[in-house]
Amino acid sequence: MPSETTKAPGPSPRVLIVDDDPGQRSLLDSFLSGQGFKTVVVDSGDRALATLRAGPVEMMVSDVRMPGMTGLDLLRLARKEHAHLPILLVTAYTDIRDAVDAIRDGAVNYLAKPIDLDELLAAVRNATGLTRVVPLKFNADKQLPEHVVAQSPLMRAIFRDASLIAPSESRVLITGESGVGKEVLADVIHAWSPRAGGPLVKVNCAAIPETLLESELFGHEKGAFTGAVAQRIGRFEMAHRGTIFLDEIAEMSPQLQAKLLRITQDGRFQRVGSNTEIQVNARILAATNRNLEEEVKHGRFREDLYYRLNVMDLNIPPLRERREDILPLAMRFMADLAKGRARLTSSVTECLEKYSWPGNVRELHNAMERAALLSGGEVILPQHLPARVQAVSKPAAMPQPEPLDEQKLEEIEQKAVLDALRKHNFNRTETARALGISRRAVLYKLQRLRDLGCQVDPKPEAESAGA
Repeated sequence: MPSETTKAPGPSPRVLIVDDDPGQRSLLDSFLSGQGFKTVVVDSGDRALATLRAGPVEMMVSDVRMPGMTGLDLLRLARKEHAHLPILLVTAYTDIRDAVDAIRDGAVNYLAKPIDLDELLAAVRNATGLTRVVPLKFNADKQLPEHVVAQSPLMRAIFRDASLIAPSESRVLITGESGVGKEVLADVIHAWSPRAGGPLVKVNCAAIPETLLESELFGHEKGAFTGAVAQRIGRFEMAHRGTIFLDEIAEMSPQLQAKLLRITQDGRFQRVGSNTEIQVNARILAATNRNLEEEVKHGRFREDLYYRLNVMDLNIPPLRERREDILPLAMRFMADLAKGRARLTSSVTECLEKYSWPGNVRELHNAMERAALLSGGEVILPQHLPARVQAVSKPAAMPQPEPLDEQKLEEIEQKAVLDALRKHNFNRTETARALGISRRAVLYKLQRLRDLGCQVDPKPEAESAGA
């Protein structure tokens, strides 16, 4: 994780940030200024050259892909006037070859998108000589909400990164398997951001039919299509001055991806059925359980939109990789579902910790809800858990003997009764006690044996010993 800088003696190094993307500029500005650097932010190569000529700058960080003057052009021009200025390039993976060429032209290094904050901080420190560091801690106002559990080092690292990203205006792509908690992370980023007082609007792109999703996002005018009986504002307008969370973004059609690209560039869009452009200011958080790089390679997701959304990538690991969170999450759920009354037995905790949870946190919540209902909010036992969760702690089944037929069982029973009867001198009461059955049951069984011709009565001379 990044660390907080202890400033070296003298003025803080001045870093020039060059990027046409407002979200990327905001992220770099917020992060580096928070680490003790003075930052100057511009949106084009021309403005960067003017800034370099106007005053001292210890380092320049520039994007490669920019309209007009590219980052590579800027590098070559800056080198002519500032031969010793450290220049760091930020590039997409498809530009790596150009970035390697840029090293030959004088760049000190390059970073691939999405930016790794550790790499960025190390590169800027090395170039400016600001190297003394102390461990970074959460800011005082960046405490996790009570309902959010992050006991594992992996989840603590995710939320630590989120605390650094949240104050910026950068777009964030949240990735991970279904059910890992992507929406919870989006909630926290919004709550920690300067937009916390504004709306957080959520859209599940997979849950809305494709024919309706455009209208849902951008709104429509009256009469724009059959059923449009009145004007309706879309989710982006609702999210003005706040945040919009686009879940399952990979499910969006190529046509809608193109419209979304426009709004990520300048915040402008048109309602369905309108020619009037509307300007909104909404921060975009997106989430997916797919590998978007693979989707781009197979032509199912626009490359330019991928880089617009993926200014910062936060990948949430599956629950099976952060087992330290399982029991704290289960207890958190039970506190809500059973009002804190329910108690987990040791056998239940064993089941919870051994199970792989392919459905992640969502599956764990459902399992605990089931347990709370079946237990009546009291002690949770293994039988209250779903069968698949119980199964992980059951011993392997022992091989079963071949079943005996009814005739064989009857013969064994008859022999056991006769042996006990003779051992106790035909005393029916003692025989019943030895067999562990009632005297009436012994009399019934003896009658059947008598019918079969077996000797079940004492000889006449021993009658007095019977009864």
